Amino acid sequence: MRRVIRSQETRHRAVAVLRMLGVTAAYYLSGRLGLLRQVGVEGAVVTPLWPPTGISLAALLYLGAGVWPGIALGALLTVVTLGGTLSAAGVGIAAANTLAPVCACAALRAVGFRTELDRLRDGVALVFLGAMGGMLVSATVGTATLMLGGDLGVRQFGQVWSAWWAGDVMGVLMVTPLLLVVRRARLPRADDRWVEASALAVVAVGATIVATRSPLSMLYLLFPVLVWAALRFQLAGSAPCALLMSVMAIVAGTGGVGPFAGHPVLEVMLNLTVLNGCVALTALLLAAIVTEHNNIRRETELACEELAALVEELAPRRDTGGRSDGPADPPRPV
Repeated sequence: MRRVIRSQETRHRAVAVLRMLGVTAAYYLSGRLGLLRQVGVEGAVVTPLWPPTGISLAALLYLGAGVWPGIALGALLTVVTLGGTLSAAGVGIAAANTLAPVCACAALRAVGFRTELDRLRDGVALVFLGAMGGMLVSATVGTATLMLGGDLGVRQFGQVWSAWWAGDVMGVLMVTPLLLVVRRARLPRADDRWVEASALAVVAVGATIVATRSPLSMLYLLFPVLVWAALRFQLAGSAPCALLMSVMAIVAGTGGVGPFAGHPVLEVMLNLTVLNGCVALTALLLAAIVTEHNNIRRETELACEELAALVEELAPRRDTGGRSDGPADPPRPV
């Protein structure tokens, strides 16, 4: 019996270690992808979209708070890769990047957040508590660490903090909903709306290319596509579209093409932040509203069916001869 218990404990520990290592690998690889479009703001390296924050929060929501060492290790590896050596400032930045998603996850758990994102309150909680609120920790602690270490002046604190916070927030808003959808993914059925889904994908790619590459500033073309995706496919359609639009906008913005051509770095970062924020909010909140409405409709229909069945069961039953199973009707007076 003891051997069985020990083998089970060993198996659980091995699974926990593998989960942490998987989170570490995902954090590091996504960090490398995010650094492909890094931007220098007042001597500090920031990104318009930092995917590791979204991956970290999703991992905590899925696997529990016990995977935080994997996030910390991934953050340390990313800092070492970026700076070449591990300094006190690097340790502080890694600690900030670990603490932020942990605080965000704790705040979401405290308000009863559901990973299905099938209620408007869940979408609002993810936006304001998970993204905007939780990422205050990483931006504040990380920027303060750079300033205390002498790598950043007091006058540059506000600009670096804003860019840092915006990148982390976009990572949560763009990546976390997509991972929440992927967890519930299933094999498509033959009766699924393949034609409409294919048309949506083609239109999304085409509209995004035109909006982010045309010098005519037609970024507003993105929102009708998002509305289509959210109304017809909910989060499964709007989350990938939002991520596609955000990535292509970042590529265009950091490359200085299309509507971002000829603008300074800070202005481009501000425009990307506003655009990505509007795209994320439209995709996430509209999909949550539609999903909640559909669930309420299904529950109402089910309740009506149960009520109809109950009424039919309680109603007097009559046989083919016209006689009732219940008591006979009293005679009418002459």
